[in-house]
Amino acid sequence: MKILVTVKRIPDPDESLKFAGGGLDTSSSKWVPNAFDEYAVETALRLSEVAGKRGKKLAEVIVMSVCPAKQRQHVTQFLAMGADRGVVVDHNPDELDTIAISKAIAGVFKQEACDLLIIGKLSQDNEGNQVGQRVAGLLGLPQASFAATVNWDEGANNISVGREVDDGVETKRVPLPAVVTVDLRVVLPTSVVNNVTPANHKYQEGPRLASLRGITMAKRKKVKVVTLGDLKVAATSTERMVNIAAPPSRAAGQRVGSVEELFQKLTKEAKVL
Repeated sequence: MKILVTVKRIPDPDESLKFAGGGLDTSSSKWVPNAFDEYAVETALRLSEVAGKRGKKLAEVIVMSVCPAKQRQHVTQFLAMGADRGVVVDHNPDELDTIAISKAIAGVFKQEACDLLIIGKLSQDNEGNQVGQRVAGLLGLPQASFAATVNWDEGANNISVGREVDDGVETKRVPLPAVVTVDLRVVLPTSVVNNVTPANHKYQEGPRLASLRGITMAKRKKVKVVTLGDLKVAATSTERMVNIAAPPSRAAGQRVGSVEELFQKLTKEAKVL
């Protein structure tokens, strides 16, 4: 089986925001991998490996990113985690809309003849939550969104996905090839099952860190660079950011001398009671 995982770099969410010209100023930002993409890669690695047996692989894991070819350090980081190889679509993603990004992913999926596409449910920088659903539509494949658990039945050639809903957990079984988007609970110790790794095995919670050996091996792994033209995708930009501004500063708090005074302020001034 071939598993394709999309990855993206984003400005560090822990940094203070800077605004300039009606938008965010990222000129001095530290760039980090999108957290939900880390969850997606971890999911693919758990599906592909047999825990405790180094070198035994059930699937090939390919990471892909739409980014300038010279700004692909995040791809190397995911290769160091354990992905087998990478594909970079050489283009600035800020110049593309969600449609073009989705078409590029669909193009790579078909070009690589993949069986499963795993995508983080959203990107932390814009929280669009569109790409996985769009790609599934473009490819005409079944999809399961917001996966909290994933169970691969190789014999039946399907994936069972558990997803949290308002009144419990909903389970979807989708035949392969398919598209799955993952939520943060997919990296709990027993959330991903490939039915080859022993059933009593528990992973460490969260995405794995790259080992020293993984970092060394990442430099030797193949990364193919393609263009939108190679994928026959037009560089469209139908979405436009109108403005980004900081929220207004909050007024200073007030101290009151009694419960009665507090009640009066809540009812007469704030009007929340």
